[in-house]
Amino acid sequence: MASKRPTLSVDVREERGSRATRRLRRSGLVPGVLYGATHDETVSFKVGDRDLRRVLIDGSALIDVEIGGEKSVPAILKDRQLHPVRDEVMHVDFLEVNLSEKIRAFVAIELEGGDEAPGVKEGGVLDHATREVEIEALPTDIPEQIVVDVSALEIGATLSLADVTAPEGVEFTHEPLDEITVASVVLPTKVEEPEIEAETEVVGEDGEAAEGEAAEGGDSGSSGDSGGGE
Repeated sequence: MASKRPTLSVDVREERGSRATRRLRRSGLVPGVLYGATHDETVSFKVGDRDLRRVLIDGSALIDVEIGGEKSVPAILKDRQLHPVRDEVMHVDFLEVNLSEKIRAFVAIELEGGDEAPGVKEGGVLDHATREVEIEALPTDIPEQIVVDVSALEIGATLSLADVTAPEGVEFTHEPLDEITVASVVLPTKVEEPEIEAETEVVGEDGEAAEGEAAEGGDSGSSGDSGGGE
């Protein structure tokens, strides 16, 4: 199984400070840290943006991190910071793990069979309420994602985490499971259109009334001015 894990080769990062990290990013490198297990202290590293993207796109929950050509260590991605505008990774945190000890991690939930759900065919809308779930498992048992079949959902039906079968060796940490909604099929929201014609007529009537009042006001004003002239 170890041979199937992707390997990420990184270099120890001596650069510190925001100015130095900006220079790293401009040169195509991403700063990061590795901690846990055999590392008593956090190790700062830098890695090529393309190499990092390759590993992240692979989607593997467990990867081997090789620091400066030393022996690789198994690790999971704990956090990544993204640029608020550009689709760029600004920083990554990796946690070294012990393969014989269970850990907790978040795993994405993917839905399948939505187009085949009777409720969707009848005009309902599939609502993907929970997109990731926390699990507990050995690092080697952490799945890349958990696929949930929603092809049987009717309109008004709800699928909770209690209805989802966890992969072998995996336990959901949420309690109680039946309070976590994974997906449901709901009726589409009706948007009432404003009565434009009725509003236009009202505006027109007010406008005519206003014009009439203005005209009357103008006539009385004119007679007043004439009287004053006399």
